Amino acid sequence: MDLDYKQSTQLRRCDGVSHAFFTRVGGASQGIYASLNCGLGSDDRQEDVRVNRSRVAQALNVEPDHLMGVYQIHSDKVETLNAPRPHASAQKADALVTKTPGLALSIATADCAPVLFCDNTSSIVGAAHAGWKGAFAGVIEQTVRAMEQLGAIRSNISAAIGPCISQAAYEVGDEFRTQFLEESAGHQKYFEAGKISGKWQFDLQGYVSSRLAEADIASFETLNLCTYAREDLFFSYRRATHRGEKDYGRMLSCIAIKADA
Repeated sequence: MDLDYKQSTQLRRCDGVSHAFFTRVGGASQGIYASLNCGLGSDDRQEDVRVNRSRVAQALNVEPDHLMGVYQIHSDKVETLNAPRPHASAQKADALVTKTPGLALSIATADCAPVLFCDNTSSIVGAAHAGWKGAFAGVIEQTVRAMEQLGAIRSNISAAIGPCISQAAYEVGDEFRTQFLEESAGHQKYFEAGKISGKWQFDLQGYVSSRLAEADIASFETLNLCTYAREDLFFSYRRATHRGEKDYGRMLSCIAIKADA
């Protein structure tokens, strides 16, 4: 089965750059990990994960050992890469940036929002893992700043938010909502009353979109695909939790400057 991935209209306009929001389709994994599980931290058979990651690298036309990721910790930390390095040397961070051709920056998700960035004029790219904690901490803004440090111009940066959990599927409690309202009363717009008293539905995609808008980049778009609802296409941490499953797969979202660009 061929790999399936989604793309952004905005990022397709970036010359010499390849990108993909990969789905769960087209891999070697079995069972709850079927089939394109790329999560090195999962309990899946590691040989299957390596096969899956190699297929992703091939689809991006990069060497398997040039598929770069970070040890994600739900933070605002960003790693700047100038050359490939072993995965064991990955920093604890939630975003990567580079201006080096042939490196694929990857973010692993299973409900959190993957965000890919590109400055088309200077061939600088970035990728961010924006769960609510990372987005709240400022991972979007820190990724843009790290791109600027490499020479990017904020007003030339385009971005795209990939598949993530939708507001309809993201139930949270009062304590969660209070954190946002204490920062700004205006954050109420990201919450709708849940079916149970004291529960709320949180709009992660809307919140991440607002952080992108506040970052004053050139443009961004959302793919509007729910990881929880589309079991045929996506892994979902929350769906697995609701079912009492012991683990879950992870999708990769990737962006790379083509080596021959």
